[in-house]
Amino acid sequence: MAHQLSSGGTAPALVRNIDLDTDEIRQARVDLAACLRMAAHLGLEEGICNHFSAVVPGHPDLFLVNRLGWSFHEATASSLLICDFDGHVVSGDGEPEATAFYIHARLHKMEPRIGAAFHTHMPNATALSMVEGDPLVWAGQSALKFYGRTVVDENYNGLALDNREGDRIASVLGDNDILFMKNHGVMVCAPTIAEAWDDLYYLERAADVQLRAMSTGRPLQPVPEDVARMTARQIREGDAASAALHLESIKRMLDSRSPGYAD
Repeated sequence: MAHQLSSGGTAPALVRNIDLDTDEIRQARVDLAACLRMAAHLGLEEGICNHFSAVVPGHPDLFLVNRLGWSFHEATASSLLICDFDGHVVSGDGEPEATAFYIHARLHKMEPRIGAAFHTHMPNATALSMVEGDPLVWAGQSALKFYGRTVVDENYNGLALDNREGDRIASVLGDNDILFMKNHGVMVCAPTIAEAWDDLYYLERAADVQLRAMSTGRPLQPVPEDVARMTARQIREGDAASAALHLESIKRMLDSRSPGYAD
């Protein structure tokens, strides 16, 4: 189901000559590769079709993204591509998957606040994107992390194979962080790689427990709105620090289980 990018190619010489081997960029590569590897370990990816991106530190017009044809299990820091918003590969071997480029390039270009964007077809959150009504019912504490931060793209429009569809998706996201893409999957957007990972992980956990509760056939009991707002505020106050610790924890796990991610 993965599609090759029909345009783009090698970037102009002027762009290729910029320094893309700084410590900050190397760290971003390692962090993004770690997220891809751990997502694979947790079963959050689908074949070779899902994609994570992050703005290149110091270069707001460039973004890192996993390459076409490689599963999340195979991701390494050095395998990630750096692309510009015109479809050129500025650094790295290979090319981005077409929908990865058109979705992520337009998100990062139209919404500069987005430092990282993670798109998956992870099973539980995707299942909730396939049912009528709002995906989350705010009945579990983990779900309250996302209270007031989600939006639903009600208009599935096939594959994102041009800028127009990427622009449409970005416009639907607006000021929100979590996009439930009806009949498709989810897009998780955050200022940093760590926060995107943290949100992705807890979104799938929230969806999992909600579906388990729904499977009982008994009515769900949502949290009162005032308590939901308060709890969401409490969670958000410490979210960035907690997310950074979460990312460091998964890198320690990978150091023993799958150390090649940092190569």
